[in-house]
Amino acid sequence: MSEPKPFQVDWSETEVRRVLDQVRGYPWPPAPAVDNGWLYGTDARFLEEICVHWADQYDWRAAQAELNRFPQFTARVEDFDIHFVHVVGEAGGKRPLLLTHGWPGSHYEFWASIEKLAFPSRHGGDPADAFDLVIPSLPGFGFSSKPTRPIGQRTTARLWNALMTQVLGYETYLAQGGDWGALVTSWLGFDHGAHAKAIHLNMIGLRPAGPPRSQAEIDWIARTGAMMQMLGAYFGLQASKPQSLAWLGAGNPVGQAAWILERFHDWSDLREKPVVGVYTRDQLLTNVMIYVMTGSFTTGAWYYRGLIEEGGVVLPEGQRCETPTAFANFPGEALYSAPPRSWADRAYNITRWTEMPRGGHFAAMEEPDLFVEDVRAWAREAG
Repeated sequence: MSEPKPFQVDWSETEVRRVLDQVRGYPWPPAPAVDNGWLYGTDARFLEEICVHWADQYDWRAAQAELNRFPQFTARVEDFDIHFVHVVGEAGGKRPLLLTHGWPGSHYEFWASIEKLAFPSRHGGDPADAFDLVIPSLPGFGFSSKPTRPIGQRTTARLWNALMTQVLGYETYLAQGGDWGALVTSWLGFDHGAHAKAIHLNMIGLRPAGPPRSQAEIDWIARTGAMMQMLGAYFGLQASKPQSLAWLGAGNPVGQAAWILERFHDWSDLREKPVVGVYTRDQLLTNVMIYVMTGSFTTGAWYYRGLIEEGGVVLPEGQRCETPTAFANFPGEALYSAPPRSWADRAYNITRWTEMPRGGHFAAMEEPDLFVEDVRAWAREAG
């Protein structure tokens, strides 16, 4: 373990210029001449518009300054230099909350929630709801160091617990996560419940052993399987042959953007707004730039193989995560829809279940106000 060292994002003009030149010089392949190009992958017109904005209008210096807006650090934990944002809010060191992102997101997912979670009184809230926030970049993602081979979410949970207790000195803490962050947070509750005293998820990660026990569970499994057939090809590739994707993506910022942005389109709640509407172009591109500028497109994909090599998500017969667990069900979640409560109760000690009015997979980024409201309410109950 090491003492935290202050960190700043520092992209050189030469590095950025190289990326933007690649964007401008991208050899566009043929695309289907159809009204809805999203049926075949990332829509060509959408990607072309994003790339024009990226090359000519995206202010990368302003994005870099935004990424440096909150205090951030690196610390050595086992074999990794872990990057994390650490905002000591109005809680003054007494109410730590660990927030964990997933793929293809980044620590930047939580940006619109940080101020309200850490300094509620600045936004008309109650100072009693304030947290100290710790927001790490997953190993191999963003500004954290890269593994030499795939690791998974249970290993990450061990690293996070060491970061919180040994590096930052928090005896106990609350933890929240979605996507891979939900599984990391679940393993924190399962393996490190003495320190992670309560968890909040916006995706159910762990699965109980045994067959389904009701028609509702059978129907959910069938529906989830059908959606995985339609939207889950990325998972099969990244969990089996992620390096094949790495060879395609290396040195190809437009290809990396297309692979990432397809997920933001397919997994976000687009019932009322298009994808640029739920997010701004600059938000989408800043998240992409974190992958491109750090070379983490490759090791981010490895994280799926890490899941398989660490044993998957099915718990041993008769075991569940006993740490008190809250679940926020954002209804625009297309691929990873919520299971029936009966299924979740066999994998977790569910103490709070909230049906959210809108929002999808990237909850904190899509609907930061709803996300903050539910996290605050859960933390009051958790004590």
